[in-house]
Amino acid sequence: MKKTLSFAVLHFSIAFTVAYVLTGDVILGSLIAMIEPSVNTVAFYFHEKVWNSVPYLKAKQAFSQVKTTSFAVVHFSVAFTVVYLISGDALAGGLLALVEPTINTGVYYFHERVWRKYFAQPTFSHA
Repeated sequence: MKKTLSFAVLHFSIAFTVAYVLTGDVILGSLIAMIEPSVNTVAFYFHEKVWNSVPYLKAKQAFSQVKTTSFAVVHFSVAFTVVYLISGDALAGGLLALVEPTINTGVYYFHERVWRKYFAQPTFSHA
């Protein structure tokens, strides 16, 4: 859960900044920044659970690019849906869904690497 919370802080910050820059509206930017990362934080939690419980995926955890790509697909989908439902504007949904998750995907990749290096429990293989 600590990992999820640390990513959530990064995600909320990025979401507000991007939503505000794209909309120019503090209220709309704040609303998007509260809802979209909240939904994606829940999605992140379940994404982690799936990656930690499916043996094939668990074996691929060291491949940060693959895991990052799978989360990016989830993130883009959630971002577009939330922004479209809030704004009713497919263009705004599309723009925000491209920009905000792209930034967050890069942040996710580095978050994953930092977390694994400094906070993950060492795993021992049985040879």
